[in-house]
Amino acid sequence: MKIVSLALAVLAVGAMTIPGWASQPGRPEQAQVLVFSKTAGYRHDSIEAGIAAIEQLGRDNGFTVESTEDSSRFTDTELARYDAVVWLSTTGDVLDPAQQDAFERYVRSGGGYLGVHAAADTEYDWPFYGELVGAYFASHPEIQSATVRVEDHDHDSTAHLPLNWPRTDEWYNFATNPRADVHVLAALDESSYDPGEGAMGDHPIAWCHTVDAGRAYYTGGGHTVESFNEPEFLRHLLGGIRTALGQAPC
Repeated sequence: MKIVSLALAVLAVGAMTIPGWASQPGRPEQAQVLVFSKTAGYRHDSIEAGIAAIEQLGRDNGFTVESTEDSSRFTDTELARYDAVVWLSTTGDVLDPAQQDAFERYVRSGGGYLGVHAAADTEYDWPFYGELVGAYFASHPEIQSATVRVEDHDHDSTAHLPLNWPRTDEWYNFATNPRADVHVLAALDESSYDPGEGAMGDHPIAWCHTVDAGRAYYTGGGHTVESFNEPEFLRHLLGGIRTALGQAPC
């Protein structure tokens, strides 16, 4: 069943080419993206589907994708090879202090970060990462359908979406509301599902912001394998990648 799902994801992503952005003046012909998916806690079975989908997005849209779970790659020299790093459902403490310092230098000097789903369930004791991701995971109810309310219809990751976007996923409640510090692109309508005891009221679910010269984007979607078969979610993810790459404004 998962093989069929991944095949459908490839077909869906294949229709999402954005012509010409990689050849814009001042950009390398092929932007470089690193997908990092190391887990030190719960491991999502959607990680492999997510890597495959991002690789296909890269092939269709002019950026090169590498994937790794090797945290020793987080050095100044290695990170300098990439325009953005996608933290794909990472969990727990995945970098040592030297690796953390290298990634902080990378972002602050102009690198890009994209956090997907459990990236918010990562590195709780690293203050810079908390600033970068925007908000940490606190709890979640059972997987269910909810309505995502789009707040910015001009952003590259949400312009294609309806005002009210119904979809099924595992919806995180966050320990803090990031709205004061980030540009919120979409929020959950808590009246459309049962958020459980962690209900937030105002409930951002996708956002972006800058950190010194760096770019940061987070989306709470992506728990399920099926997420990476959904054309609308894949286009949303592509917009997040483009934001992290600096090819779409926050």
